[in-house]
Amino acid sequence: MRIEDIATPGVPDAGWVKLRVDAAGICGSDLHNFRTGQWISRSPSTAGHELTGTVTAIGAGVDAFAVGDRVVADSRFWCGDCAQCHGGRRHLCVSLGFVGEICDGGFAEQAVLPARLLHIIDAGLDERVAAMAEPLAVALHAVRRLPKTAGSVLVVGCGPIGGLAALLLSRTFAGTVLVTDRNQARCARVSQVTGARIVDLNRDAVAAATANAPLLAAIEATGSVAALNQLLGVVDPGGTIAMVGIFHGRLDIDPNT
Repeated sequence: MRIEDIATPGVPDAGWVKLRVDAAGICGSDLHNFRTGQWISRSPSTAGHELTGTVTAIGAGVDAFAVGDRVVADSRFWCGDCAQCHGGRRHLCVSLGFVGEICDGGFAEQAVLPARLLHIIDAGLDERVAAMAEPLAVALHAVRRLPKTAGSVLVVGCGPIGGLAALLLSRTFAGTVLVTDRNQARCARVSQVTGARIVDLNRDAVAAATANAPLLAAIEATGSVAALNQLLGVVDPGGTIAMVGIFHGRLDIDPNT
């Protein structure tokens, strides 16, 4: 990884839009790439897929945006032509890639992106908040995958995704929200903001917090194989675990469990 001057983007191609980048966030997958290089498909490349910016130029055929519009970017670079895309499952695109990988991303003063990946936002929204749209969407997707009938939900990991998931649950979920994290200060902050109850990641602690009601919903947002194994011992039969952590290493689990 290095910081250097690169060429300023020229006139955007047809269907593409040029942005002044206003803010960009660092994702857990960026840290994973820095540590492992696993998802780097070309070099050099400019990373950064959690970005918000202001439209400065528009390519031919783009009529949904105007210069000056403030936008956020969908991180998923999908083709729009395959059967999965036509079926509305763009996240399963056969040639799926990501902004900052297939094309240069937001860790620069300017970026050029396909218009189909952009969404207009309120002009008054703080750019530091707007840059959180992509991780918020990840957390929202995880929350929506959970069963609606669960009496409680356990969020394992209080980093950005886990914290945002707890925040969403605090505003949309009628039951009990539980959080756990080895970082006590971070866990306490999420608890303070969301009203979630802090628990240890073990069956006795969770049973006490749920009055012995079964735990049927959880979000794994740590990427820790050890934490996932502990969670498998806490969630009751028939439960659902939404896995959104970026894992470093392979799973070693008992498939009978």
